[in-house]
Amino acid sequence: MRLQSTPKQDGFYMPSELAEHKCTYLLWPERPDNWRMGAKPAQAAYKKVIEAIAKHEPVVVGVNQSQYLHVLGMNMKNVSVVELSNNDAWIRDSGATMVVNGHGEMRAVDWGFNAYGGTLDGIYFPWDFDDYVAAKMADIEHVDRYVPEMIAEGGAFHTDGEGTLIVTEETMLSEDRNPNMTREEIERDLCEYTGCEKVLWLPYGVYKDEDTEGHVDNICQFVAPGKVVLAWEDNPEDPQHERSVKDLEYLESVTDAKGRKLEVVKIHVPNVITITEEEAEWIDTVEGTYPRIPGDRLPASYINYYNCNGAVILPIFNDPHDEDAIRTLQELFPDKVIETIYAREILLGGGNIHCITQQVPKV
Repeated sequence: MRLQSTPKQDGFYMPSELAEHKCTYLLWPERPDNWRMGAKPAQAAYKKVIEAIAKHEPVVVGVNQSQYLHVLGMNMKNVSVVELSNNDAWIRDSGATMVVNGHGEMRAVDWGFNAYGGTLDGIYFPWDFDDYVAAKMADIEHVDRYVPEMIAEGGAFHTDGEGTLIVTEETMLSEDRNPNMTREEIERDLCEYTGCEKVLWLPYGVYKDEDTEGHVDNICQFVAPGKVVLAWEDNPEDPQHERSVKDLEYLESVTDAKGRKLEVVKIHVPNVITITEEEAEWIDTVEGTYPRIPGDRLPASYINYYNCNGAVILPIFNDPHDEDAIRTLQELFPDKVIETIYAREILLGGGNIHCITQQVPKV
């Protein structure tokens, strides 16, 4: 059922990703104008992500009808396969944000979705199936849903579960999302529909994260209330350096909803990764789809990991910085397994592991 109130009015809030999950949702990639070689390399990477998560919690994989028997035939343990029409496989952004209350109840937030910019600057067309993914998730989970008027992707915000939301100005203030809303109105609706009390506005996302215009889940996320990890670049000649410095300065200047100063842990980004000619050659060229051009820099980051029950699902890139990222996250999450996935194929599509997953909290 579609509700006319807001989560905050009804006593619901978005829990931290670190809270216990009932399950994780993903969508299966297939569009040949975004994923090279008919999406087969990307599908192999997704399968590894799915199997890694499924060792720790149930997984639901939504697939278009054309891929249903293919994925069902993989016979993956602890994985349910459901027909769920979609345009592309970024369920973090098109899927529902689940909110809970203190009485063991859950509801869904069905944000507006326009493929990261609509007809002004969207990265693919059409996106009509994706705009229904959140409603279908709510129906599968048998929960009522809230439907804000604003456009917002799930990868555009992180919460500590204790009243603080973190976003980037680059994404949330872009003119192709909510051009008729002021910053104050956007902040108000974010708080109303996540149940948060305070929004922290990072200036920037990762350099060249042009598909999403700088989603926060690629640059910064909470590892605990009052503590975040930040994508970092030491080299002052790299454009990422200034972005990381500005974000760090901001984080060190603010407090969270509880009045705490934030502790910031830096995780160095991988060395520069660019699209090869071979990779670009095997992506179909379609008008209205964001192009993949040889030599283009990709927005690689270790921050785009996913927290599931008992594990961190971490993208790695066969890069010298991989081991430092693994070590740092293991120190931050000593009770969790660090499951690493070579994630270049997902990165080529424009995002990474956090972007392709969406948790359902356990209530």
